[in-house]
Amino acid sequence: MQTPQRYIAHFDLDSFFVSVEVLKDPSLKGKAVLVGGHSERGVVAACSYEARKFGIHSAMPTKKAMQLCPHAIVLKGSHGEYSRYSRMVTEIIASKAPLFEKASIDEFYLDLTGMDKYFDPYKWTIDLRQEIIDKTGLPISFALASNKMIAKIATDEAKPNGYIQVAQGFEKDFLAPLKVNKIPGVGEHTYKTLLSMGIKTIKDISEYDVKELERVLGKYGNELWTKSQGIHTGEVTGYHEAKSISTENTFQENTADIKFLLAELVRMTEKVAYELRQDQKLTGCLAVKIRYGDFSTFSKQLAIDYTFRDDELITIAKELFKKLHKAGTPVRLLGVRLSELTNHAIQSSLFDDVGKKNELYKAIDGVKNKYGKSLLKKARNV
Repeated sequence: MQTPQRYIAHFDLDSFFVSVEVLKDPSLKGKAVLVGGHSERGVVAACSYEARKFGIHSAMPTKKAMQLCPHAIVLKGSHGEYSRYSRMVTEIIASKAPLFEKASIDEFYLDLTGMDKYFDPYKWTIDLRQEIIDKTGLPISFALASNKMIAKIATDEAKPNGYIQVAQGFEKDFLAPLKVNKIPGVGEHTYKTLLSMGIKTIKDISEYDVKELERVLGKYGNELWTKSQGIHTGEVTGYHEAKSISTENTFQENTADIKFLLAELVRMTEKVAYELRQDQKLTGCLAVKIRYGDFSTFSKQLAIDYTFRDDELITIAKELFKKLHKAGTPVRLLGVRLSELTNHAIQSSLFDDVGKKNELYKAIDGVKNKYGKSLLKKARNV
């Protein structure tokens, strides 16, 4: 039985953070724009294509970027707007695609396998891209290929604001002339190692002795050789299957002690936020659940700016609790749930204070991982 032809599309919102800022202020179009921290120690979260011409790239210190391009416009970033536009695109894709994966706030995979029985998947994807552009104003690039890896690499080749198809059977030909660091996962260190071996293009890898690659790079050598053949088996994970993170506590005795309930709410929110960071996820929705002594149950949720930070989530959880809580009524159960999860893709430099805050969370999580999750608590929760 012949294996059905696979159609995997990869959508990437071009320079997403900058594009949103341009929508807010059209006068920024065509200018060198940097989104990130303003401080001396800040780093570039995103930059326009005009800024990239000066050698600027994401994660570069802002100070160095300004030396390369003194006339660049530095913007702090609009966290809430990024969340809003990401949701707009997600809703459009969800209304059309049979199966899609939200890989990050600005990146999506669509599995269109089987749709070729009814219409041309490439034309369908072109039309979907145009609908996103028409409804959001955002530039978006995509590639259609037989697997996720080829689609992702091809999307980068289609940028800015373009699209391409790599037909099944031509994956290896497409990859051959590209530099080896076009393969996802080839970092700076591996790239330098490959260059020292005389390997410059993906074709060079595909023709290299796989045993020698394993000798130098370990198990990754075999994985790299397999990728150079255009082979990738990763599946599109349906967005609807994304798990929520939640916790509930049924008290031994019903209680109306507001101080106790708020302390418990803080503890539970910290717990789910910690799990969120361990999974390297962001949440876009928080819900609080209250069950009273008579078993009547109420919950309230709120769509929020994507985040993984305790202080932001605790503030929202308290607001929802206050709207739900009936003063003086004994509570039997309290719960907190995080949903609308996506991969952590909002760089820490979007706000001046966020970089330091994220480092603090890394340190706290490091202590919890080493000595136990219950060792560190918020002062209000002790």
